[in-house]
Amino acid sequence: MRRHTTIFILAAVFIATSVLLYFFHFLIFKDPHHIFIYMLGDLAFLPLEVFLVVVVIERILAYREKQATMKKLNMVIGAFFSEVGNELLGRLLGCFEKTEEICQCLAIKGNWCHADFTRAVTWAHGFKGGPDSTRIDLQSLRTFLIQKRQFLLALLENPNLLEHERFTNLLWSVFHLAEELELRPSVMASPPTDLSHISGDIERVYRHLVAEWLYYAEHLRTNYPFLFSLVARIHPFQEHPSPVVN
Repeated sequence: MRRHTTIFILAAVFIATSVLLYFFHFLIFKDPHHIFIYMLGDLAFLPLEVFLVVVVIERILAYREKQATMKKLNMVIGAFFSEVGNELLGRLLGCFEKTEEICQCLAIKGNWCHADFTRAVTWAHGFKGGPDSTRIDLQSLRTFLIQKRQFLLALLENPNLLEHERFTNLLWSVFHLAEELELRPSVMASPPTDLSHISGDIERVYRHLVAEWLYYAEHLRTNYPFLFSLVARIHPFQEHPSPVVN
């Protein structure tokens, strides 16, 4: 209420100032014809001025601000993959029977272009791999995610994450999987129905994880080719990942 009152007061002050200045102009020059000509000209230009200032310039500034925010967010995403994401990509890959198909679609290379990434992202969004959680060491995965809990919580404290819905969804899916595993004293002793539920959680994590990894890799290819070169050499979707340049 106080904010609206302030706006009304400012509007009244500005309007009164404008009327007063026009009145002084009339007292000095005694020329209402001249006053109305320029007033009409100013009013005619006003819609164009509003369009330029409110629509064009504001959108340009908003775009630049969004780009700056995304640049900061990509640093956060890079930290996530260095600490957690890359390890999860490799660990969870063993859950799937169609490992060769996954590797074939996601094995990014140094010569990939935008079309290659777009095709891979499309595949990732429609990914339904039917993972089998019994194919990997769930106890080891549980320990790993518990160890990374504080790091993941620190990421959620970043206010810029509100601008990145995809990455937020990824973090929530990872948190959910970690919580599911942590609440079970012995994961491997779970009944088949429970393991099937965990498999569904793994599928959700992997779908978000792979898509976000592809977006991040393309960002590196465009802006930081030296970092992309390392990602292309160490990702788990190739036969012999190695940081060594051959």
